[in-house]
Amino acid sequence: MSADGEKIETEAEDGFTVMEVAMKNNIPGIEADCGGACACATCHIYVQEEFMSVLPPKQEAEEDMLDFAFDVRPNSRLSCQVKITPSVDGLIVTTPAKQY
Repeated sequence: MSADGEKIETEAEDGFTVMEVAMKNNIPGIEADCGGACACATCHIYVQEEFMSVLPPKQEAEEDMLDFAFDVRPNSRLSCQVKITPSVDGLIVTTPAKQY
């Protein structure tokens, strides 16, 4: 979902990241300047609360990059670090009002 509430639905294959799916489907709001290397914060997303417990915890590199993101919240993640798996079927993410 975009920051302004626009809902965009897409299919995603297991093993890909949310960032890869967003880029492949031209989803606005995810810039992914570093291409998924966890070296920037331009793929910042908010993960729907009920999915936070099924995602692996943030690693130190992701935490460090989120320090540079806009409007970081407890459910903030970098989409390059969120893999599509069966446990996240139905995942809803929201992009922030701006990246970086």
